[in-house]
Amino acid sequence: MPNEHFLPPIEPFATGDLAVEEPHVLYWEQVGNPDGVPVLFVHGGPGAGCTETDRRFFDPSYFRVVLFDQRGAGRSRPTGETAGNSIEALVADIEVLRRHLDIDRWHVFGGSWGSTLSLAYAQTHPAAVKSLILRGIWLLRPEEIHWWLYSIRFVQPELWEAFVAPIAESERHDLLTAYRQLLASPDRQVALAAARAWSTYEGSCCTLLPDPEFAGLFDDETTAWAMAVLEAHYFANCRFSPEDTLLRDIHKIRHIPTFVVHGRYDIVCPVKNAYDLQQAWPEASVVIVPDAGHSSHEPGITQQLIGAMERIRDHGSPVLADS
Repeated sequence: MPNEHFLPPIEPFATGDLAVEEPHVLYWEQVGNPDGVPVLFVHGGPGAGCTETDRRFFDPSYFRVVLFDQRGAGRSRPTGETAGNSIEALVADIEVLRRHLDIDRWHVFGGSWGSTLSLAYAQTHPAAVKSLILRGIWLLRPEEIHWWLYSIRFVQPELWEAFVAPIAESERHDLLTAYRQLLASPDRQVALAAARAWSTYEGSCCTLLPDPEFAGLFDDETTAWAMAVLEAHYFANCRFSPEDTLLRDIHKIRHIPTFVVHGRYDIVCPVKNAYDLQQAWPEASVVIVPDAGHSSHEPGITQQLIGAMERIRDHGSPVLADS
């Protein structure tokens, strides 16, 4: 589906590497106006990294946009590294980056896993966050992980069958363990094949209508490896306790202006996630796009995200006027 809502391509005015906890070195870049209003872009995955398209939600004459690849993702090093990779570490990295770039406060823009991390960051450092712009809510609860691993088959059985194809039928009762064993295989080709199956499954489920070009982004070897290894790591080892922590701690950020957009037919992060967030946080603006799935590249989602940034530019807040 054509998407004419994205702003024109733009190149960074600054890039750099930031050493954090060994062995991690984070890649970061800035686009737009060096003297503009700061915005942090928080990518999904975990493991997806930032793309050139991610720069195109923001008016470059007004915003100073900071993008970074999280530990083990994208251009950060080492790729797919799970040691020292946790929610707490990523939240700390964001704060180190903010101080490194000498930014006082910023708007935080995150989708999918990026919404998880944005909420966790805001709840830890609310004084640093001017507003939240969230897409495709993911709260990292067991029900969401179970849905992703098993229940998508009720909507996309063909894609799910391709996803479980590398796993022996006798091991499919515990797909997460079986996949982690394949990803840890000493045979690099076996591990890479598993990573591609995992990543392709996610990419193919992201859009309401089949989009081979978009899904093809997830077939890149580096992207597939980082996403599969880090997502499996986070699913297995990095949970909130209690599991609904992000909802319980809304009181810490209730005052922060927040806009949420979610596709009605998002099968990667079901719309119930956004509904649950809205029930806990009625002050937030929430839009359910009726003809979209999960991807920020779908026109209805893109339009809403850019609209939120335009409201910040024109009125100082991403929330809808009638919220």
